Amino acid sequence: MGKIVILGLGAGDLNQMPLGIYHTLMKSENVYLRTKEHPVVEQLEAEGFTYQSFDHVYENNDQFKDVYQEITSQLIKKAKEKDIVYGVPGHPFVAESTVQLLVQQSKEHNITLEIVGGQSFLDNMFQALQIDPIEGCQIVDGTALLKAEIQVRHHIIICQVYDAFIASEVKLTLMDLLPDEYEVTIVTAAGSSQEEIKKVPLYELDRVAILNNLTAVYVPPVKDETILYRDFEKLREVIAHLRGPNGCPWDKKQTHTSLKKYLLEEAYEVLDAIDEEDEDHLAEELGDVLLQVMLHAQIGEDEGMFSVDDVISSLTEKMIRRHPHVFEEGNLSDSEEVIKKWDEIKRQEKETSGQSDQSFLSGVPKSMPALSRASNLQKKAAKVGFDWDEVAPIWMKVQEEIAEFMIETKQNNSEKTRKEFGDVLFAFVNLARYYQIDPELALHSTNEKFFNRFAYIEKTLQERGLTFAEVDLAYLDAIWEEAKKM
Repeated sequence: MGKIVILGLGAGDLNQMPLGIYHTLMKSENVYLRTKEHPVVEQLEAEGFTYQSFDHVYENNDQFKDVYQEITSQLIKKAKEKDIVYGVPGHPFVAESTVQLLVQQSKEHNITLEIVGGQSFLDNMFQALQIDPIEGCQIVDGTALLKAEIQVRHHIIICQVYDAFIASEVKLTLMDLLPDEYEVTIVTAAGSSQEEIKKVPLYELDRVAILNNLTAVYVPPVKDETILYRDFEKLREVIAHLRGPNGCPWDKKQTHTSLKKYLLEEAYEVLDAIDEEDEDHLAEELGDVLLQVMLHAQIGEDEGMFSVDDVISSLTEKMIRRHPHVFEEGNLSDSEEVIKKWDEIKRQEKETSGQSDQSFLSGVPKSMPALSRASNLQKKAAKVGFDWDEVAPIWMKVQEEIAEFMIETKQNNSEKTRKEFGDVLFAFVNLARYYQIDPELALHSTNEKFFNRFAYIEKTLQERGLTFAEVDLAYLDAIWEEAKKM
């Protein structure tokens, strides 16, 4: 059984190193360092310290995870031959991926680990910055910084920002959450005689001269409420306040039922923004739809039924469950296979929940716009084979329904006329589906075309000093033809 003694070189000068660690380093023959780029190493060398470093491994690999894995593998291999000492900057359990890998793999290889310790850079960082971590502090790795994990309301210490490339990646990640001018602090060799503290605006983070493996970046907590407007939890607080005791009278009296019409209105406004191809307007209208979701979620939370956390959890779980080709089994070849898989999973879900006895069409909401619902009902029925394979019988059905409608109009039977007209529309929806036309969007486009051409007629009459009462239909038709040409 081999043995690896893991010790920390501390955060800076030799005078910060505990005496026990110093003696272990100076008396041991087989000492390996993750990197020799540390102030204490040069001072130890002056006293006759001998070692081997793994700096060459960094040069041979492009990914940090590969570097750390190779160092770990080499250490385990050497430990099987003889007991060794492994030195890392700071403390072994603070920002040391190789130590974590050794802990995971040592039992598998029958290697004994002894952790000696060492001073981490954190105590010196807290002192240099004069902050109290109990207020909320996040310590993250600059080489693997993820936007989703950053808590801008806390003190943030980003370690391992040791070159301009990493500093640039950190800067770009933070700029998604903070203003470009937000002040951050760059701390190098905290607590040592070489300590250097520099405050810079965020956009200059990768332009400073001194960046090395003793550099960390400090991001102070956000105090400006307007910066938090991009934060989801801030939105949640605002909605809760609007519905709270000192909130808005209108928001407080809303119910799921009273909000129904607003959700539809906002959804239609999103469609308008998409048609306008106005990205800023689209972002605003999507926000209005999100407002409706947040209000419904807050009402659910106020009533003790559900919260927005439940909404998000349900959606996330459903997306993962219904996309096994993405998260589990591998890729499907095309979108049609994806749809088939989706429908099969939905069918299995119904069977599991005891809803398999419901109609195959029951999943189409009754509150959908009529044309869209007709199209979706037909699509559902087509999936089980209730559909024509050719277009000819569809055309025949359209003609049949038109004929029946005309018969009822001649008999002046208003109720039957209304129903037959519905049959005509339903038949045309089937025709549209065959030609892969969305009937709702098609009619929406025609409505917009009519609106614009009629607006042209109004504008033309106004320019000519005329009113509708002063002209006949033929005159209006002539202007309509002008609008068509335009």
